[in-house]
Parts: sequence; C-alpha cells; structure tokens
Amino acid sequence: MKHALLTLSILLTCVATQAQVAKKNWDLPSAVVKTLEGKSFDTKDFDNDGKPIVISFWATWCKPCVLELNTIADVYEDWQEETGVKLIAISIDDARNTAKVAPFVNGKDWDYEVYMDPNGDFKRVMNVNTVPHTFVLNGDKQVVWSHNAYVVGDEEHLYEVVKENAGK
Repeated sequence: MKHALLTLSILLTCVATQAQVAKKNWDLPSAVVKTLEGKSFDTKDFDNDGKPIVISFWATWCKPCVLELNTIADVYEDWQEETGVKLIAISIDDARNTAKVAPFVNGKDWDYEVYMDPNGDFKRVMNVNTVPHTFVLNGDKQVVWSHNAYVVGDEEHLYEVVKENAGK
C-alpha cells in the first residue's frame, strides 16, 4: 500500500510538471475587453513592436494590486527606456463598478494602457482566479511567465523577467 501511494505521488508530480511545461510559452488568447471610453478591443491586437508586454490583472478594491501598480509606476519610465516594455493593466471590476475605474485610474500616476474586463472573458481565457495576477509576454506575444499575488520586492523579479525577454 505504501509503495502504491509513493508511485501515485510520483506519477501525479510528473503529470503536474508536464502540465506546467506545456503551459510555458503559450500564445496570448483572443478576448474582447473595453477601453476606458467603453469601446471594444480585441486582446489579440495588443502590440509593442516586438518588445515585451506586461499584463497585470487588477481591481479598484484590491489593495495589493494597487500597491503593485503604484510601485511599478515609480520605475516604469526607467523600465521603458531600458527594455521598451509596455504595461497593460486589465481591470476585473464587474459591470456595477466599471464607472469607478476611469476616475480611479485618472487619480493615479499610471502611464499604462488600461482596459476593463467587466464580463471576465479575458480573465477566464488567461486562467486568472485571483488578483493581482501578472503575465509577461515576449516579443512574439507569447506568455512566458506568470505570477499571482504581490509583496514588496516582487517587481524586481518581474523586471528581471522583462529584461531577459528584451534581450538585456
């Protein structure tokens, strides 16, 4: 019995590892999000001229999300100069709260492209269950890294991943 449990454990670990490997470098899926002006925009049209893109899922009510985006805003200009990275912030506030997003963003010193995902379509295809959830896309718009949650200092690791994908 003990041997069978050990074998099952090893098998499950291998399957989980294979699933993670299979998920590496996947193409950015298509979903329709909204601009702050309420216009529809297909995520497949996100572009940064072959340079890395950071996609950050956030919400107005999520304090770690806002802390992460505020922290990155402090260094974003330097990141852009060194790597050409673009940050795209996707609000997952639901339809009842979308009217709060634009004033909230306008009150911040964020130089990001901001979109809203009020129906959660993009969130679902990106398999985002909690926020903050951050992705890095390489120049071919493939997802090469993801991370959820935020603690101070996580932005340093994020920047290392961005630099790797910018060839720096």
